[in-house]
Amino acid sequence: MSKIKVAVIGVGHLGQHHARVYAQLPEAELAAVVDNDFSAAQKFGKKFGCQALADYREILGKVEAVSLVVPTPLHFSIGKELLSAGLHVLIEKPLASSLEEAEELIALAQQKNSILQVGHIERFNSGLVETRKYISRPRFIEANRLGPYDPRTSHIGVILDLMIHDLDIVLQLVNSRIETIEADAAEVFSGHEDIAKVRLRFANGCIADLSASRISLEKFRKIRIFQPDSYISLDYIRQELKIYRKKASVAQVKSLTDIEVLRPKLKSQETFTGRTETFSGMRPDR
Repeated sequence: MSKIKVAVIGVGHLGQHHARVYAQLPEAELAAVVDNDFSAAQKFGKKFGCQALADYREILGKVEAVSLVVPTPLHFSIGKELLSAGLHVLIEKPLASSLEEAEELIALAQQKNSILQVGHIERFNSGLVETRKYISRPRFIEANRLGPYDPRTSHIGVILDLMIHDLDIVLQLVNSRIETIEADAAEVFSGHEDIAKVRLRFANGCIADLSASRISLEKFRKIRIFQPDSYISLDYIRQELKIYRKKASVAQVKSLTDIEVLRPKLKSQETFTGRTETFSGMRPDR
């Protein structure tokens, strides 16, 4: 298969990693990096051996796929232009600022027969990949994602900034229709919610409690899953996975000796590569 010509629009905190991974992938050819801060584009263009541009419109007709890694308010307008030009687009989460904008992007991608993918990097976290092996019937899930305030993301609320990861993960793990949503949030530092708590009730009986805050002094990323025979705890930051489960030979737990504790070793892996390989591997026949 010929190499896929790609470009990265926005080479800031995350975009530079998209460019780095594309430059390393044997299936891809990083043709250009684009940033309205042309000095940043030049820096990474030189680093990865590709063209540096200040205007994303210059890549139209020259590449097949694009990673769009710009502030969320620009996702819709730029994404719409890229899809209209027939490009395949990977947009960093969140897909758009509103449900209406997201649905319009999806409809346009379908109309153009283009791939539109959201960059949910946590899906490829090595801890979560391993955790999925032990999940069968989750009945209760608790997810906490806290961190210090970051002015870079003050243009969106903490739900689209942080909780969106756990919403995506929980929907995958439970794989059932949501019946009710309860949510509370508060503004503290920005003009959007900076702390939020959400409870999801699913049709299969599972309940998920999610908390997100960007006014914490330290980062905290953890998910706990409870199911009929086990309790699973994953610490994303420490990359620690623990499984407490009833021994197979035990009908009912009567003492701690009836419980086995597993601490699987987590493989170190490049989560950006996992995500990008999924994207490049989805290229349709032409």
